[in-house]
Formats: sequence, C-alpha cells, structure tokens
Amino acid sequence: MSSYSLSKELTGLALQNRAALTLQDQVAQLFLEAREDVYRYLLSLGLYPPQAQEGAQEVFLRLYATLRKGEKIQNPRAWIFRVAHNLGLKIRAQQHTGAPFDANLESQIADSTLNPEQSLLERERALRFHKAIETLSDQQRRCLFLRLEGLRYPEIASALGISASAVGEFLRRALARLKKIEI
Repeated sequence: MSSYSLSKELTGLALQNRAALTLQDQVAQLFLEAREDVYRYLLSLGLYPPQAQEGAQEVFLRLYATLRKGEKIQNPRAWIFRVAHNLGLKIRAQQHTGAPFDANLESQIADSTLNPEQSLLERERALRFHKAIETLSDQQRRCLFLRLEGLRYPEIASALGISASAVGEFLRRALARLKKIEI
C-alpha cells in the first residue's frame, strides 16, 4: 500500500471517528437538555420514579441507535417525546397496578424558606392542582403536559399520533375544565 493510500485511509478513519464523536455529542447535548422533561412526562403517564428514570434513559439510547443507523430525524425533540410516549404506555401496561404516581410521594415542596404555615398552604394547593389534573381525560392530560414541556401543537400531534387540531381541542377543553375548578 502506498503512503498516499495509507494517508487517505487514515484520514477517512479520522473523519468517521469525528462523525461518531459528533453524534455522541449531539445525543449527549439532547440528553442534557430534555432528560428532565422526558422524566416528568413519563411520571405524568403514571410510571413510578425508577421506571420513569429507566424509560428516559432508554429513549436516548434509542435515539442514538436510530441516528447511528443513519436515519434522519427532522425534529429530534418531537421524536424523543413520541418514543417516550409509546415506551411509557408499554411500561405502564406491564405494571401490576394501574394507579398513577402520586406527586406527593416525592418531596415537591422542598423550599426551606417557607414557614410551616406557608408550607402547609403550598402543599394543599399542590394537592388541589393534582386532583384537578386527575379530572382531565388521558388525552387532555398528555397534551397539557407536553405543551408545558414547550412542545408546539404539531410536535404534540406527532408525539401522540393525532392531528394538530385535535391537540388544540384537547387543550381548550382541559383549560376550560381547570378554570372551573378552584385551584
């Protein structure tokens, strides 16, 4: 093999390694940006915290595997939530109980600056909000949580496999119902 061929082959390998590193960096960046959002969404689907944590990791492993195969993803954030949605429903179906995760199990009000009275009032407000959210349909709740994660209507539609106009209608109904309930 000539030195030119060897140099060309080494350059090709270096470019492949750089591309693989770039892919890893891209997925790592998306992981850092969206991991907590995916985790909270999986909790909202009724997964227990350990399952939601594993599910979030699985979503990003699938993202890496898909990109490594050379598949193009136009909107990675929407793709991530679509995979999280499907995976979350599959995991939830395998759970022994159908009871959704109780938000009070995790200490969500850990603000040490609140006095005991303020802490109690905040805890009661959070409980009223949680009960109000439970009155929504599954589709309304999913649309609302994805919207709160910053997804736009077309992205929510893609994640849930429904039309963007259906997303708008589910959100309209959810907000109307929540406005009727005193939170």
